[in-house]
Amino acid sequence: QVQLEESGGGLVQAGGSLILSCVASGSIFSPNVMGWYRQAPGKQRELVATITSRGSTNYADSVKGRFTVSSDAAKKTVYLQMNNLEPEDTATYSCGAIYLGATWYECLVGVDYWGKGIRVTVSS
Repeated sequence: QVQLEESGGGLVQAGGSLILSCVASGSIFSPNVMGWYRQAPGKQRELVATITSRGSTNYADSVKGRFTVSSDAAKKTVYLQMNNLEPEDTATYSCGAIYLGATWYECLVGVDYWGKGIRVTVSS
């Protein structure tokens, strides 16, 4: 079993920045892809960013140019640097580990392990 735990959320003003961390623990941690997801109240979960085990990244159009995903394999940690935050970024952010697949769709539907999520609130 793998456990994922997010940290770094909170309240920030529009235009500000936050960095989220997702630390893995438990069994051997070797996912194919790690993803960051968010869900705003009353909305469906959205895939925000992904990073493969080789370091390739991909982003949703809504965050491209503002968010950066990175990883530190030695620390078993994935980060999401969020800059120029907007009120529309307010959501619960979760990380997920995908062991099979690597496409955007597979990262949407094929998450093997989830973190519990952390709240990000952007005030206007």
